[in-house]
Amino acid sequence: MSFKRFWVMFVARNKEFFRDSSALGWNFLFPFLIVVGFGVIFGGKEYNEFKVGVFPSDTEIVIVEKLSIPKAFRQTRLIQFIGVKTLSEGVEKLRHHAIDFLIKADSPTNDYWVSDTSPKGYLVEKLFHASLYSEPPPAQKQEIRAVPIRYVEWLFPGVLGMNIMFGALWGVGYIIVRYRKIGVLKRLKATPLTAFEYLSAQLLSRIVLMMFMVIVVWIGCDAIFHFKVEGSYGNIVLVFFLGSLSMCAMGLMLAARGTSEEFSSGLINFISWPMMFLSEVWFSLEGSPQWVKTVADFFPLIHLTRSVRKIMNDGAGLMNLMPEITAMLLTTAIFLALAAVLFSWNE
Repeated sequence: MSFKRFWVMFVARNKEFFRDSSALGWNFLFPFLIVVGFGVIFGGKEYNEFKVGVFPSDTEIVIVEKLSIPKAFRQTRLIQFIGVKTLSEGVEKLRHHAIDFLIKADSPTNDYWVSDTSPKGYLVEKLFHASLYSEPPPAQKQEIRAVPIRYVEWLFPGVLGMNIMFGALWGVGYIIVRYRKIGVLKRLKATPLTAFEYLSAQLLSRIVLMMFMVIVVWIGCDAIFHFKVEGSYGNIVLVFFLGSLSMCAMGLMLAARGTSEEFSSGLINFISWPMMFLSEVWFSLEGSPQWVKTVADFFPLIHLTRSVRKIMNDGAGLMNLMPEITAMLLTTAIFLALAAVLFSWNE
């Protein structure tokens, strides 16, 4: 192991990355825009889950209090009332799921329209029927005492983890395949550089760049949304490092013998997209079949996402994260071992 040769490759890879403006834009601007976009849409207090059309109305903004809609229905939270000019326009919006429910204003018979194919429409219909009865339900509401977690605080770790995944698989796996195809690796083989030195430089370079990206995006988003972090920032950095290491090792394994950029691109997409959807980046797997959860546990991204959320939202310590940390270390060891055994300089 020559540190000088390792350092030359490490610096060269970093220079190549920072000179590529498209790579910089993808790795820094993309996750920031996703978090800001979802934060604006879902983070505000004015977000409504259900959209109810009211006709006839000349404007989209309607003063619901002046309409003869059942009071209990008007006061239901998470419902947004939208003015619709005509019945035909409202029905068209229902067909295209632009609204979930359509009601005629000032109708003595409470006429309404709903699409049988809309799950939200089904729920709004139940709420509407329930509001027509004056008797209170025989139940007593119990308040939740726990501090609520904003959606943007739940989403943010998953978005960063997703960006790390794409950065690792494309920035390590795809790049090495491209180098092998155009003959760069064959030229490097003629030098004293060893496979261990080359792969180590690629691995460390990508991890350093991704950790830098995580810090920059975190600071930028925190300046806007003021995240509440219950746990240690040091533990968060450590978990991101372990997750980056695991996914970079996966990228090395995928690039160990690939020679076709098209095939490698398809293979990376084949792995990355299911990993993203099964790793609770956008939604929880609660209620999913057990086999889906079992498959998801083989992906390092889900362990990274869960760990950061536990630290950020629950204040968990490293001892509470041992199952996730063990899984990331284990996958790293397996991927690196396979990459070392399968790696080839030539096509």
